[in-house]
Amino acid sequence: MKVALVCDWLTNVGGAEKVLLEIHKLFPDAPIYASKYCPKRIDWFKGADVRTGWLQIFPAKMRRILGPLRQRYFSRLDLSEYDLIISVTGAEAKAVKSGRRLHEEGKANVKNPNGIHISYCHVPTQYYWQMYDQYVENPGFGVLNPVVRFCFKILVKPLKKADLRAAAVPDYYVTISEYAKDLIKKYYKREAVVIHPPVETEDFSKKVGTACSTGELQATSPSDYYITTSRQVNWKRLDLAVKACLKCKRKLLVIGEGPEHKKLVKLANGSDLVEFLPLMKKEELAKYLSLAKGYLFPSLEPFGIAPVEALAAGCPVIAFAEGGVKDYVRDGENGLLFEKQTIKSLVEAIVRFEEMKFDRKKISGGVKGFSADRFDKEIKEFVSEKTKQKN
Repeated sequence: MKVALVCDWLTNVGGAEKVLLEIHKLFPDAPIYASKYCPKRIDWFKGADVRTGWLQIFPAKMRRILGPLRQRYFSRLDLSEYDLIISVTGAEAKAVKSGRRLHEEGKANVKNPNGIHISYCHVPTQYYWQMYDQYVENPGFGVLNPVVRFCFKILVKPLKKADLRAAAVPDYYVTISEYAKDLIKKYYKREAVVIHPPVETEDFSKKVGTACSTGELQATSPSDYYITTSRQVNWKRLDLAVKACLKCKRKLLVIGEGPEHKKLVKLANGSDLVEFLPLMKKEELAKYLSLAKGYLFPSLEPFGIAPVEALAAGCPVIAFAEGGVKDYVRDGENGLLFEKQTIKSLVEAIVRFEEMKFDRKKISGGVKGFSADRFDKEIKEFVSEKTKQKN
């Protein structure tokens, strides 16, 4: 087959990029079409054929206000020569039309009228739908927030209409969790098949086994710190983790970077209880996770690869009880779920958590089903089934 991969953008390291990388490994000769590519910020695709268009001229900082232009770019991108298009998207890349879709629309000179588009859609475009209120409250542009908020409120109706048109384009939907599947059904009126994202569970589980066998980690007596590892953006709610640990006087390691970093450091106010560490190699991260008392995940996310990595390292997770975490966090077995995104609720959860005992080896073994091998197998089976149906 002649295959093309499409993504919204390649400007930073994250969960969506990990999914794209794994699919790229399955189809290494397939070009990757993106609205923007910053190889200095993400070096995972050095040997890949990454193709961008006119949106590449815009600075990466403008990504969040380029939604309308991305809709136009992807909807007009001619990929009708391909037998298979796979988009990995949580925004506008789903607007790419297959040859089959163009043929159905009556377009002339379609290169391959049998080509299909499978969209691995993480979630409906969040700033138009399920997280619209949070985005309006804090668009994340600092002093320009009032201007961005005003313009966004004016434009959101036509943008939603355009997003719904784009949502009708893919021939098939795959998504990352039962939560995301429900949102796609609710907002886009489309059915989706759940194939959980690939997590490098083996690499993280090795560390917990080593730590236990050397006596560095006892199954019921981990180190005295909590940990969170995430891209530091406002909607991840890492401020709750910092404030909660300050309030109940617990140590916290915050690993990562992002636009909210300075705010989080200021929030910690120089306290010895909160330590900030930069992004690190997988092996080092696995050690920190395997030795942590617990992993704090106050975010509402459609899945969340980082908490699964923590579980693979034997670290129980304290998570907000909504979103994709319900697919893998089992209250009392490998972690604890708290009901409200508030400091009070998280503090209460930490106190309850410390009364529990967890088998860290069992926690690690319980997420083997989220491995990259499992993902590869399910994606290949889905692609094979759908391409056979069209031939």
